[in-house]
Amino acid sequence: MVHHSGSIQSFKQQKGMNISKSEITKETSLKPSRRSLPCLAQSYAYSKSLSQSTSLFQATESESQAPTSVTLISADKAEQVDTEENKKDSVLKCSFADLSDFCLALGKDKDYLDESEHANYDRSRLINDFPTKDKPESKTKLSKNDMNYIASSGLLFKDGKKRIDYILVYRKTNIQYDKRNTFEKNLRAEGLMLEKEPAIASPDIMFIKIHIPWDTLCKYAERLNIRMPFRKKCYYTDQRSNSMGRMQNYFKRVKNWMSRNPMVLDKSAFPELEGSDCYTGPFSRARIHHFIINNKDTFFSNATRSRIVYHMLERTKYENGISKVGIQKLITNGSYIAAFPPHEGAYKSNLPIKTHGPQNNRHLLYELWARWGMWYKYQPLDLIRLYFGEKIGLYFAWLGWYTGMLFPAAVVGLCVFFYGLITMNESQVSQEICKASEVFMCPLCDKNCSLQRLNDSCIYAKVTYLFDNGGTVFFAIFMAIWATVFLEFWKRRRSILTYTWDLMEWEEEEETLRPQFEAKYYKMEVVNPITGKPEPHQPSSDKISRLLVSVSGIFFMISLVITAVFAVVVYRLVVMEQFASFKWNFIKQHWQFATSAAAVCINFIIIMLLNLAYEKIAYLLTNLEYPRTESEWENSFALKMFLFQFVNLNSSIFYIAFFLGRFVGHPGKYNKLFNRWRLEECHPSGCLIDLCLQMGVIMFLKQIWNNFMELGYPLIQNWWSRLKIKRGMQDTSIPQWENDWNLQPMNIHGLMDEYLEMVLQFGFTTIFVAAFPLAPLLALLNNIIEIRLDAYKFVTQWRRPLPARATDIGIWLGILEGIGILAVITNAFVIAITSDYIPRFVYEYKYGPCAHHGVQNENCLKGYVNNSLAFFDLSELGMGNSGYCRYRDYRGPPWSSKPYEFTLQYWHILAARLAFIIVFEHLVFGIKSFIAYLIPDVPKGLRERIRREKYLVQEMMYEAELEHLQQERRKSGQPVHHEWP
Repeated sequence: MVHHSGSIQSFKQQKGMNISKSEITKETSLKPSRRSLPCLAQSYAYSKSLSQSTSLFQATESESQAPTSVTLISADKAEQVDTEENKKDSVLKCSFADLSDFCLALGKDKDYLDESEHANYDRSRLINDFPTKDKPESKTKLSKNDMNYIASSGLLFKDGKKRIDYILVYRKTNIQYDKRNTFEKNLRAEGLMLEKEPAIASPDIMFIKIHIPWDTLCKYAERLNIRMPFRKKCYYTDQRSNSMGRMQNYFKRVKNWMSRNPMVLDKSAFPELEGSDCYTGPFSRARIHHFIINNKDTFFSNATRSRIVYHMLERTKYENGISKVGIQKLITNGSYIAAFPPHEGAYKSNLPIKTHGPQNNRHLLYELWARWGMWYKYQPLDLIRLYFGEKIGLYFAWLGWYTGMLFPAAVVGLCVFFYGLITMNESQVSQEICKASEVFMCPLCDKNCSLQRLNDSCIYAKVTYLFDNGGTVFFAIFMAIWATVFLEFWKRRRSILTYTWDLMEWEEEEETLRPQFEAKYYKMEVVNPITGKPEPHQPSSDKISRLLVSVSGIFFMISLVITAVFAVVVYRLVVMEQFASFKWNFIKQHWQFATSAAAVCINFIIIMLLNLAYEKIAYLLTNLEYPRTESEWENSFALKMFLFQFVNLNSSIFYIAFFLGRFVGHPGKYNKLFNRWRLEECHPSGCLIDLCLQMGVIMFLKQIWNNFMELGYPLIQNWWSRLKIKRGMQDTSIPQWENDWNLQPMNIHGLMDEYLEMVLQFGFTTIFVAAFPLAPLLALLNNIIEIRLDAYKFVTQWRRPLPARATDIGIWLGILEGIGILAVITNAFVIAITSDYIPRFVYEYKYGPCAHHGVQNENCLKGYVNNSLAFFDLSELGMGNSGYCRYRDYRGPPWSSKPYEFTLQYWHILAARLAFIIVFEHLVFGIKSFIAYLIPDVPKGLRERIRREKYLVQEMMYEAELEHLQQERRKSGQPVHHEWP
C-alpha cells in the first residue's frame, strides 16, 4: 500500500536545503540512533557509493540540456536517422536489462541491481510487510516476463529495445504536413523519441510511435511532482509483530478449515505491485539515490509514462502563437486522427492461464475480471488501477460498492412487494372495489366515454395495492437511511483506497492547468499562494460574465424540457378520447392504459432525442467558461449533463406523481386546457398505477438502450473493422498498435457517461421508491451486468484510455448526496399526496367503524371506498341521463346545502397530509444526520496508521539533521557523535 503525507515533502525540501551536492558526495551510511525504532533503522538503504552515482548523474543532467536524440524511421524515407545524436545518449538512458551499463551508471551499487539479472541485491535493510504466498513461483514467473510480453506483442521500436509509450495516427493524404512536422520537431526537442511506420492493412494510415527516454522521464516526473517510493513502510515494533504473527497463524489455520468464499479472486494469480508498501515522495533527480529502483524499465509504471507523454503532447506547439498548442487541437483540425497509449498485448491466449500464466496485464484482466463467467467474483481493483489508472479504478470501486449495497435494498423491496402480493386478496379496499358492481363512475372524457362500473377496475386496484400497502412507509424510510449508509460507508472505502493508492494529497500538489486556460489567460498572471509561482489567472469579472451566460443556457435547456413534457401532456389530452372510441374492443375498454403506455413511449423517444442536443450544448457552455483544471472542466460538464438529463428523465414522472388528476375540477365544472381539452383524471383506483408504469417502462427501456450503445454498437463497429482488414490482407500479422487503432476510442468525456448512467439510476432507485419498490432489484440485476459489460468494453472493445489520476469520484458524490435529500422529500410527498395512505389513515381513525373505539373486532377500513367517492347528478349534464354517478373526491352531494363544495373530511385529510410530510421529513433527516455523525469518513485504524507514518517521517527528518551535523563535525575535525550533543 502506497501512502504519502504532507510532511514527507517538507522533509525532502529540508534535507535538500541542509545538504549541498558537494556534501552528498561524502555521505556515509548512517547508524541508527537510540531514538529511532528498530524497523526504522532497518528501512534506510543509502547508497555506499553516492559520490560516483551523484557525480555521474550531475554530468548526465548537464548533457541532457541539449535536444534529446531521436530515432526516426519513415516508410517514405522523408527523414533520416540521426546517428550522431544516438551516440551521445546519456548513460541513464540505457536499459536496466544491460547489467554492465546499469552498474556503470550507478557506480556498481548493489542497492540498485536488477533482480531479474540475479544481482546480489541487499534486501536485509528493507521491511517486507506482506506474508509469504503459498505459490512463490507465480511472482518469479511474472517478474521474469516483465519485458517479454512487450517484445512478443511488438510494443517496441524496430531496434527491439525502446518501448512504445504512446501512438499518434495520421493519414498520408492529409495536407497538414507543416503542422505535423513542426509538432514532431518540438516533441524531439522536448526529449521524446519518434519512429514512423505505415499501417499494414491501410496504406494511407501512418503510425508514429513515441518513446520517452529515462532522463526525459525523470525530468518531467520531477516537474510534475510525481510521487515515487523511497522507503519501505514499517507499522509495528518487533514485539507486536511477533505477537500478531502468532495470532494471524492461528486465524489462518481456522480459516483453512472453513469453506472458501467463491466470490474472492485467487490472489496467487496476480502480480505483487512494485512499491506497494513504501513511503513516497516527489521524485527528484538530485536525490535519485533515495528512491527504490529495482528496475529502471518498471520503476515508472506504464500509466505514469503515458501520463507524462500526454502532458508533453498537450503542451507542445505546432505553430507560432500562444494558442497553437496541444495534440487535441491537432486532432480537431485533422492533422492527426488519433492519439492513444497502446494496450499491453492481446487479451486472449491459446495457452491456459492456470498452467502458463498470463501473457500481460490485459490478458490477466480479461481472464479474471472481464469475462462474463466472473460475474460473481470480486474485482481486482489494484490491477485495474495499475492498468487503467486511478480514475477508472475508483469508478469500478464505486460501481462495485454501489452494487453490493443494492443487495439489502433489493431484498427489502422484494419483501414489501411479496407482502402486498400475499395480502392482496385480503385488502378491504380491493374487495370493496371488486364487489361494487352497482356503483357507476362518471365519464372520464366528454364525448366518447360512457359510465363505467367500479368493479371494472378490480385488477387495477389489486395491482395498485402491490405498490401501495402497509409496507410502503417503512420501505421509504428504509431507503432514505440506506442512501445515507451507502454514501457514508463509501467515503470510508474511498479513504482506504486513496491511502492505498497514494492519493491522499495528490490533487493539491500535482494537478496542472488546462492548456486552453493557459493559452487564454497567459497575459494575466498572479502568484499562486500555495506554490509561490506565477500562473495564468482568470479575472473575476470575466468569470462571472461567462458563468451568467452558461447559467442562462442551462435554464433555456430546462425550459425546453418542460415544453416537451407539456407537449406530451397535450398529446395525452388529445388522444384519450380517440382511444375511448377505438374500434378495437380491448383498446376501448382499457383506453386509459393505452393512453399512458403510448405517452410513455413517446416521452422516451423525446428523451433520447433531447439527450443528443444536451451533450453538444453542455460541451459548448463548459468550454465557454474556460475552467482552470481538468477536474474543474469535468465537474462543470458533469453538473450540466446531470441537470439536463435529470430534468429530461424525471419531469414527466413528477407531473404524474404530483399534478395528474389534482386540478381537474368536478363533473359539470371541469377545468380545460385552452378552454378546449379537459384535463386528465386518475384511474378510479388511483394515480399510483400510472406512476409505476411510467417508472418501470422508462427504467427498463433506458437500461436496454444504454447497454446496446455501450457494448452492441462497439461490437458491430469492431466487427466491421476486422472484416475490412481481412479483405485487404492475407497471412500477415498485425502489430498491437494497429489492432488498437481498429478498436473504438473511449468517449471524449471519459467516465462521465458511465457515472451519469449510474447516478440517474440511483435517482430512480431512491426518489420514487415508495411508488416502485422493485426499483432496487432491477438496478441490482442491471449493475451485475453493467460491471462485466464495462469491464469487457474497457479490456476488449476500446482503445486503452489515458490512465488518469483522481482522488475521488468528483462532483458525483455531491450529486448523490443531493439526490438522497431530494429522495426524502419526494417520497414524503408521494406517500402523502399520490398514494391513498393518508386518506385511509384518516378514515380509519376518524370516520370509520373503529373511530372512537366504538366497534371492536371489525375491519377499520370497512366502507372506505364508498366514503371516498362523491355523488354527481347526471341530469345536470343535459344529456337525458338520470340517476347518480360517482367520482374520486371529497365534495358535498347534490342534495346538500352546499353541493359540490369540499367537505370537512377533505380539510382533515389535507391537514394530515401536510403534518405527515413535516413529521416524515424531520424524522428521516434526523436519522440520516445521526447515522452520518456515527460513521466517520476515515476509519480509526487508518487514521492511526497515518499518524504513525507522520511520526516515522519526523524520525527520518531527525536522522537527516543528525547526519548533516556529523558531516559538519567531520569538516571541522571535531569528534563525531551519533546523538545530539
